[in-house]
Amino acid sequence: MDHLWAPWRSQYITQVDKPKREGCIFCWKPLEDESQDQENLIVTRREHCFVLMNLYPYNNGHLMVVPYRHTGDFLQLTPGELLECQQTLQDAQRIMRDAITPQGFNIGMNIGRPAGAGIDQHLHWHLVPRWNGDTNFMPALAATKVISEGLLDSWRRMREGFARL
Repeated sequence: MDHLWAPWRSQYITQVDKPKREGCIFCWKPLEDESQDQENLIVTRREHCFVLMNLYPYNNGHLMVVPYRHTGDFLQLTPGELLECQQTLQDAQRIMRDAITPQGFNIGMNIGRPAGAGIDQHLHWHLVPRWNGDTNFMPALAATKVISEGLLDSWRRMREGFARL
């Protein structure tokens, strides 16, 4: 029998139904002191948005660009919010390309729960690095996705990239 070693999943399993605090995670995380950025997986902060690693990634390096303003309605974003979020996505893609050399990217937003949004009341874009062969038999046969790099390792790479901008 083969065994998949993923000890970090036990933290998810034991705490998935225990939110750190009440309210929207995308609202309270950036309100915490910047000294908590590593714990909160916040990579960088900008005027209208911030970037954080996805705690439950599809692939290593999976991050999100999140406007500070709490809204689930894409049509409510201001021109300034839209522009900065899109520029930040470009910056993040450049940094990711240099830091972890993916062969492709998925960039997108799920608007509303029926569209797949896990947090549907606060808009956020996903940037997922992709490599040839990163989807294999594990998700199809074992309903398991293998993430090849730890979150904090990915966080450090992205944080260093944004610091160099």
